[in-house]
Amino acid sequence: MTHLHEIPIQLQFYITSPYPCSYIPNLTARSQVATPAHLVDTLVYSELIRNGFRRSGFYTYRPQCGECSACVPVRVVVDEFAPNRTQRRVLKANAGMTVSIESPHYDPEHFALYQRYQAERHAGGGMDHDDKDQYTHFLVASQVESYLLVFRENDKVQMVSLIDRVADGLSAVYTFFNPDLSKRSLGVYNVLWQIDLAHQLGVPYLYLGYWVADSRKMAYKQQYQPLQGFIDADWRTYSTAQT
Repeated sequence: MTHLHEIPIQLQFYITSPYPCSYIPNLTARSQVATPAHLVDTLVYSELIRNGFRRSGFYTYRPQCGECSACVPVRVVVDEFAPNRTQRRVLKANAGMTVSIESPHYDPEHFALYQRYQAERHAGGGMDHDDKDQYTHFLVASQVESYLLVFRENDKVQMVSLIDRVADGLSAVYTFFNPDLSKRSLGVYNVLWQIDLAHQLGVPYLYLGYWVADSRKMAYKQQYQPLQGFIDADWRTYSTAQT
C-alpha cells in the first residue's frame, strides 16, 4: 500500500483546531486535512482512502484525535459477503424499486427529499438547515469519479445515494431517503445494492467510512461482514463484535 509520503503529487496536510466530536458526546475531535483540494482527483483520492481518509465535497480528511482512536475506517470485502436472512428480506421488500446511475447534479426533487430527511431523521444535527448552496457543495461538488444512485418507486424518488469510484472499489459517501419508508430499511437496501454493484464491476471493496463502537448511528456497519478495518496503518479483518 502506498503511504502518504509516497503519493506522487505535492500534497500538504494540516491539523484542524479542536471541534465537538460528531460521534461521541462530550469529546472534542481534530482532523488531518489534505490540501490543496484541487489536486485531490480520483487517482490521488484512491491512495488517500486506502490510508483512512474520507471526503465531504472538496474537503478530504481523516480523524487525528491524539489518544482517541475510536474512528476506524472500514470496508466490506465484496466477494466474501453473503446477505443474511434479514438482509434477504430487505432485498425482497424493496425489489420493486428501479435504480438509475447518474452524474452528480442538482435536482429540486432530490433537494426536497434531502431537506425532509434531515428534518425528520436528524433534527438539530446542523444539516437540517442546509440551503441549496450547502447541499450542492456537500453532495454535488466532486473532483473524483462520482455518481448518484437514484432509487425510484411509483415514479417518485424515494432514495438518493452519492458514491465514489476509486481504484480498488466503491466508496459510500452519503445517502438520504423517504422517512415514510423507514420500516423497509432503505439504508440497508442501499448498502446491499452498492455491494452488488461493486461485485458487478469486479472491484474488491466497498468503503463505508468510519465505524465507531460507541456511536449508535454508526452501528449499522457491523451488519456487513466480513469487514476490514484500517488499524495501525494496515487493513486487516475487523470484528466489530470485539469492540
